[in-house]
Amino acid sequence: MLKIIFGEVENSVYHPPTYFDNQYEDEWITDPLTVAMIRDIDKSEVVGPRLIESPVLGPIPVKEISGGVKTLILMAFDQSGRIFNASACGDNCAKWIAEIGRQKNLTINLHHVMDFSAVPAFEAVMLNTGATVHSYGEYLEAAIQIKER
Repeated sequence: MLKIIFGEVENSVYHPPTYFDNQYEDEWITDPLTVAMIRDIDKSEVVGPRLIESPVLGPIPVKEISGGVKTLILMAFDQSGRIFNASACGDNCAKWIAEIGRQKNLTINLHHVMDFSAVPAFEAVMLNTGATVHSYGEYLEAAIQIKER
């Protein structure tokens, strides 16, 4: 289940890309979920656990993938119990955040109202209020009422 909390949060990583660069594990990179996210968001291909083929940059190390993908990978695989700032992601990551939230309990931190409009069957718990939303419209109504951002 996806859980969203707006505003400052204890145990939250405000800049996930830096955390990723110091914490990721090679096996995360070759996991099919990561391969799909890198292909979709960065339009790049995973060659191996330490090499990505970018159509723009050519061969790059993993630390050069986008901050949004780094944040998604942390959401999917990090077991530290930390909450990651999803505002470090672009709205093009929203469908992946929702997918990870369908696969496991995922709590994210937001400092803006992320656009989940392209996510079919969107559902989340808004931790600031405790409300469960069952659509993008309900999420939007709840999110704009929350002052902590």
